[in-house]
Amino acid sequence: MKKLKTKGLDMTLYVLRHGQTPWNKLKKLQGRMDIPLNENGLELAAKTGEAMLEVPIDLVISSPLKRARQTAELITVGRNIPMIIDERIEEISFGDYEGESVLDGESEVIPADFLHKFYNKPLKCNRPPHGESFQDVIERTKDFYKSLIENPEYKDKNILISSHGAASRCFLCNFYTDKEDVWRGQIPPNCSVTIVDVNDDGQGRVRVLDKQFAKLDDKK
Repeated sequence: MKKLKTKGLDMTLYVLRHGQTPWNKLKKLQGRMDIPLNENGLELAAKTGEAMLEVPIDLVISSPLKRARQTAELITVGRNIPMIIDERIEEISFGDYEGESVLDGESEVIPADFLHKFYNKPLKCNRPPHGESFQDVIERTKDFYKSLIENPEYKDKNILISSHGAASRCFLCNFYTDKEDVWRGQIPPNCSVTIVDVNDDGQGRVRVLDKQFAKLDDKK
C-alpha cells in the first residue's frame, strides 16, 4: 500500500549515493571513471533494498555510471520499477586527476591546495584540467531538477535518484539558501539516502539528510 501524500506535496525524492567501489576503499578520485561496486558495495546495496521494501518508489533516475546503476538495481530488485538514465546526475569530472589518490603525499599530480579546497571550500576549488568545477555540477543538477518539477508526468511521484557523492550534494544546493556549504557537514556515506519533499510550487525541503537504511558489519 502506498503512503498517502501530504496535501500540497507534489513529489518525494530519495537522493541516493551509490555503494562502495574498490576506488572508494583505496581513496582514489573516481569522477567519470566507470568503476563497478566491490563486494561490500553489492552487499550494502542489497541490504538497503531489503530495508526499503516498504518505501514507495514509482521511478528510478540513475547516473549512467555503473556504480550508480548497480546500486539502484539492487535496491529495487524484484519491484519492476522503470529506470531512466540521465547524464546530468553523473559524478563531477576530475579530468586529469581521476585515478589519483587523495591520501597525503601519494599523488604527484594533484596540487595540495586542490584537496584542501575540495573538502573545505568547494566553490573556491579550481576546475581540474579537462574537468569540472562544483559550480558546473550545481548548474547541470539545477537543470535536472527543473526538468523534474516541470514534467507533469512526475506529479505525485516518489522518485529514487541514484547518483554520487559530489553530484548529489550539488543537487541538494537546490534546496538550501546557503550555497557555500555544499558538503552539509560530510561526504554522504555509501548507500545513504536523503529524502526531499517537493511541494506543488516546485519548492523542495530536505526532510532527512543521509539516512542509512542498512549498515554492514564493522569488520567489513
